[in-house]
Amino acid sequence: MDDWEKALQRALLGLAAARRTATYNELASLAAVPPPHRIHNLTLRLEDLIRADHAAGRPLLAAVAVSRGQNGIPGPGFFQLLREIGRYQGPDRGPEAAACHAAELQAAWDHWGGDDDKEPA
Repeated sequence: MDDWEKALQRALLGLAAARRTATYNELASLAAVPPPHRIHNLTLRLEDLIRADHAAGRPLLAAVAVSRGQNGIPGPGFFQLLREIGRYQGPDRGPEAAACHAAELQAAWDHWGGDDDKEPA
């Protein structure tokens, strides 16, 4: 695992503990994701985390990552991946997507927040 991937895990856990979200760009900066393709590489790692958390029956730590342009919810790829793994069946945008994200985010905050012993995959 690269140093930035370890830093990303720490950043995600810190955000969950603080019950906060961060944009992809903020996360890329917090984790010092190197160029080129910082956001693309970040989202690939977030997708890996989603798959691992889902497979392990855990709330999705990656739910704390949101898109700047999507009114506080993740980008369409988040919802497309959730459909792929059978966790969500709605659209990529709109009230149904926002409700799905709100539920995933609350579960992540409740599970990952405040426990330093928990480690994402």
